[in-house]
Amino acid sequence: MAELEKYVWQLVSQAREAAASLAVASTAAKDAVLLNAAEALVRRTPAIIAANRKDLDAARRDDRIKPAMLDRLRLTRERIAEMAGGLRQVAALRDPVGELIAGWTRPNGLRIEKIRVPLGIILMIYEARPNVTADAAALCLKSGNAVILRGGKEALRSNLAIHAALAGAISEAGLDPHSVQMVNTPDRAALDLLLRAEGKIDVVIPRGGEGLIRAVAEKSRIPVLKHYKGVCHTYVDASADLAMAEKVCLNAKLQRPSVCNAMETMLVHAAVAKEFLPRIAAKLKKAGCEMRGDARSRAIVKAMKPATEEDWATEYNDLILSIRVVDSLDEAVRHIARYGTQHSDAILTRDLASAREFAARVDSAAVFINTSTRFNDGAQFGMGAEIGISTDKLHARGPMALPELTSYKYVVYGDGQVRE
Repeated sequence: MAELEKYVWQLVSQAREAAASLAVASTAAKDAVLLNAAEALVRRTPAIIAANRKDLDAARRDDRIKPAMLDRLRLTRERIAEMAGGLRQVAALRDPVGELIAGWTRPNGLRIEKIRVPLGIILMIYEARPNVTADAAALCLKSGNAVILRGGKEALRSNLAIHAALAGAISEAGLDPHSVQMVNTPDRAALDLLLRAEGKIDVVIPRGGEGLIRAVAEKSRIPVLKHYKGVCHTYVDASADLAMAEKVCLNAKLQRPSVCNAMETMLVHAAVAKEFLPRIAAKLKKAGCEMRGDARSRAIVKAMKPATEEDWATEYNDLILSIRVVDSLDEAVRHIARYGTQHSDAILTRDLASAREFAARVDSAAVFINTSTRFNDGAQFGMGAEIGISTDKLHARGPMALPELTSYKYVVYGDGQVRE
């Protein structure tokens, strides 16, 4: 235990030194790291895939690991190329550090400026998602933050291979190599020590399942940016274009069901349910998606299983969809308020008043009108890669990219004024 404590405090101490220098690093130097790191990822693709294959082989032998987690864990040449593309996108974004948010002059001549600054040191905790290693490193580095990465044990080999590529690029650019550090042990005691580093680490960002996030929030003495789960809804209104609604709902559920912005519940207005449900149910069934419906839905589509109370509040992360028929927009909104998680919710409608009412009443990090919940994503919003999606209301909400990884301070200019 003594050796583990020594290792953890060394990580924290090195991160503190790196944060001080990174906060004043030039945009050019940070961008050089990101572009070099993108090339390094592509160049080291065979080694990264080899490491990932070992993680996958071990994960397949673990009965507790579900297919959805295996999908998140798996790396391919295409996914590594996407990771490299994300680094290039972040390099092309405007550097938020030093941005003048607001400025004004007081009657006594004081000039007050509100300036965007890095948060400092970020502890990033995530599960079997090795792509997060590159995304988090890129966003933290560009926003001037040192980061300590702690990935899931299932992806340890993959994460270390990715981190090796990133670390080499950081050193080549002349920045502190400890700007991005990876916890190299799966020992949970290391994480517990890090979560007690109050005053040394500035913020914790957990990314993964509800169990992970709740455990981090309960143990941490450090502020936590979080979302517990994504129970995302799509409401098909009475006036919806049903062809468009079918396309959007199928995308929201099937395009990648294992992620947090995938649709988990589809609400359908009674006026269109008899026409809409059979046509979309046939395509959901063909795609292998299990449907669980309320009594009214099952009366229309016999193949549905009965939905339980628990189903309405479940984030499946799988090819399972809850379906309910509602009589009004108000009933849909009340269902979302009761069972939703303030993540991503959508309405499909041709009625502008309904769209506006839904957007005003649904209290989610992102509300979508006539489009898929799958777009709640930093890259899709034009932010480059994201470090996570927050459903909190303090500091950051929705996709967390560069501006969300900064705070601000006031700089006050005077010429000898004193307070009377």
